[in-house]
Amino acid sequence: MSTLAPRARAIGRSLRTYYAPGRAAVLDGFLGRFLGAGELGFDIGAHVGDRTASFRRLGAAAVAVEPQPGLARLLRRLFGRDGKVALVQSLVGSQPGSGRLHLNSANPTVATASEAFIAAAEGAEGWRGQVWDGAISLPVTTLDALIAAHGTPHFIKIDVEGYEASALAGLSAPVRSLSFEFTTHQRRVALEALEAVEGLGDYHFNACLGEEAAFVLPGPVHAGTLARWLEALPDSANSGDIYATLDPGRLRA
Repeated sequence: MSTLAPRARAIGRSLRTYYAPGRAAVLDGFLGRFLGAGELGFDIGAHVGDRTASFRRLGAAAVAVEPQPGLARLLRRLFGRDGKVALVQSLVGSQPGSGRLHLNSANPTVATASEAFIAAAEGAEGWRGQVWDGAISLPVTTLDALIAAHGTPHFIKIDVEGYEASALAGLSAPVRSLSFEFTTHQRRVALEALEAVEGLGDYHFNACLGEEAAFVLPGPVHAGTLARWLEALPDSANSGDIYATLDPGRLRA
């Protein structure tokens, strides 16, 4: 059977999930804390583009970075005629160059540049049965290079399947706000990412679980408090996003 059919079905499932009725208003209400009209957002690991779409509804320009060929094609169909969206098909890492993106035939919309992520996922709850049976070579850019090309963003969202710390290692100056995904089967990566952000400036933090657009902590905390919360989180929590900002008022529940 052609791989096109399962890939198309997987992309269809993602589109139905991330563009479900009512979700746009919730997402816009949440992301509006971090981004507004006339500003710039980076969507690193853009997937099916729901965050990029939210940035545009908020009146902000967007840089959408997505390495997977099928998803990159989808993003061109969705945003290719929008002059306020720059589309980049690349990995994002600590240094420019080239890298390998590992593909997953069991879950074609999930891919990673991190072999450590694959090893950690092998026996993790919610990740069993994944088949990483392909790979492609792609250019690697950095957040600094994207900033040089497109300008300094007011918000950066990073969701790159275990490569978050590497992506943040390519950022040398603070931005107003950012987020990065974490998984409980690879907490070390999240802690390294947290340390990288803390080293950039006087950031405050909060977190969301899963795809919920709601903070789990009542207000902004410092990196040490967030790290202890992350370490105590049960494995069943699986994943979520850590938000960081130089303006702590944006993080209140």
